[in-house]
Amino acid sequence: MGAFNFEAAERMKAHVTSVLPDGDVPVYDGKTSADEEVLVALGYRQEFKREFNLWTTFCVSFAVLGLLPSFARMVWGWIIAMIFIQCVAMSMAELCSSMPTSGGLYYAAAVLAPEGYGPLAAWITGWSNWIAQVTAAPSVDYALSAMILAAGSIASPSYIPTQYQTFLLTALIMVIHGCISSMPTKMIGQFNSVGTTINILALIIIIVLIPAGTTRSGPKFNSSSSVWGTITNGTTFPDGVAVLMSFLSCIWAMSGFDSAFHLSEECSNANVASPRAIVLTSAVGGVMGWFLQLVVAYTVIDIPGVLESELGQPWASYLLQILPQKTALAALGLTIVCGFSMGQGCMVAASRVTYAYARDDCFPLSHIWKRVNRYTATPVNAVWFNCVIGILMCLLIFAGEVAIGALFSIGAIAAFVAFTVPIAIRVFFVGDRFRRGPWHLGRFSRPIGAMGVSFVVLMVPILCLPSSTGAELTADLMNWTCLVYGAPMLSVLIWWAVSARKWFTGPKVNVEHKMMGRPGNVVEGLEKDGKTMQSSEELVVEEKGGGWGRV
Repeated sequence: MGAFNFEAAERMKAHVTSVLPDGDVPVYDGKTSADEEVLVALGYRQEFKREFNLWTTFCVSFAVLGLLPSFARMVWGWIIAMIFIQCVAMSMAELCSSMPTSGGLYYAAAVLAPEGYGPLAAWITGWSNWIAQVTAAPSVDYALSAMILAAGSIASPSYIPTQYQTFLLTALIMVIHGCISSMPTKMIGQFNSVGTTINILALIIIIVLIPAGTTRSGPKFNSSSSVWGTITNGTTFPDGVAVLMSFLSCIWAMSGFDSAFHLSEECSNANVASPRAIVLTSAVGGVMGWFLQLVVAYTVIDIPGVLESELGQPWASYLLQILPQKTALAALGLTIVCGFSMGQGCMVAASRVTYAYARDDCFPLSHIWKRVNRYTATPVNAVWFNCVIGILMCLLIFAGEVAIGALFSIGAIAAFVAFTVPIAIRVFFVGDRFRRGPWHLGRFSRPIGAMGVSFVVLMVPILCLPSSTGAELTADLMNWTCLVYGAPMLSVLIWWAVSARKWFTGPKVNVEHKMMGRPGNVVEGLEKDGKTMQSSEELVVEEKGGGWGRV
């Protein structure tokens, strides 16, 4: 290793909040890019090719959003939820600018937590985020398969899809997504760029097509008074609770904007481009999603009929209610294309999360899952680890709709818990230990973060409520989120108490680093008290408060 430049090391750590102890600087030979300097300052060496940019990162992140086919009961409820979700996104972007790593939220929780609590905060955040990520692609691909088979039923009413057909089609789509996610970074970026362009165009086409092509009898559109003034309460709870429950569709659709965080180690100018991609994903997705909900609210005829249709696909049922069959099939086809792009984005993001956690030895056989393929420079093993787990999850299709629906209901709550833990720590516990990056919220950082955290704290129990209570509550109507999310998280906490607290220490640094001013460290050419120290293998600084070092 060549001569070490103290100013370069300080520059690297000036705008990051690092797992490296204060005063430590990484080994650095001055031959890396600015992005690699930032990553090294965070304690990791560069292993991926940085072939994503702002647009391609946004494309992957936007593709993960479930705007088509999202279905909200109240259009103004979407607006309220969107505002608070944007607060969460902006606070996350600020963390991303300071800590642009694949581990993302998990790394931030470990670094920002009060002394002694970093490993536990990382453990909870990491597992909650991983649960959200590993269930995302199979849940999207299962819904995609159901839409494809529903299209077959619409075209041929005598055709009734079977469980094994749904499973085999879901598994096939998972394998295709696994193959695409194993490609080099540049090719993945190009694929998702095309997919997101189609996604955005499809949204615009459908937003225009539905009001233009509707075949409703009587008034062509619902009245504004009913759209804006009616609380559609499909539950047995009071209207106030029903309003809060209506936020679920927005929360579910908008739970994928963290993907840009997990792709930051593959993005150029990551501490600016990645946070911008997070905010753009949430803002553009929220606005376009609202326009879609507005169109649905003004054209839908029978909401209970949509939700209880024999097709088992509310979006397909809605399209058939208000459009001619061929037009409905065309709109459903566009939705299927968007769904394929969404599943692909979920698979890419999940693989980066699995890689990051395996890099810190969170999983059994982590040494296998953290390997980066030398030909594609992508975490291929992590991709197929997630793909196999996802296909195994889909075996619950044979247990019935309640079982598979319960498993895939946990994505939103698991994701937003993971989003909120590091933001809450940043807002309420950090003080001056947070070094903000080049993208930040300034003096509004804590108020915006507090708004986002408060919203999630309010919504977590709401996300667990069933739509019915008392004698009307059946196994089919039960919301199993509290069980299917709570059980694995409880197991994770028991694992922590019994074993993991003894060996898990949070993010593992994989670059050399040394403490400035300790015996054996000498900085070459650094001035102190008007004297320039030259290269030396001997300790030439004071034991206390020296401040020179050689790494």
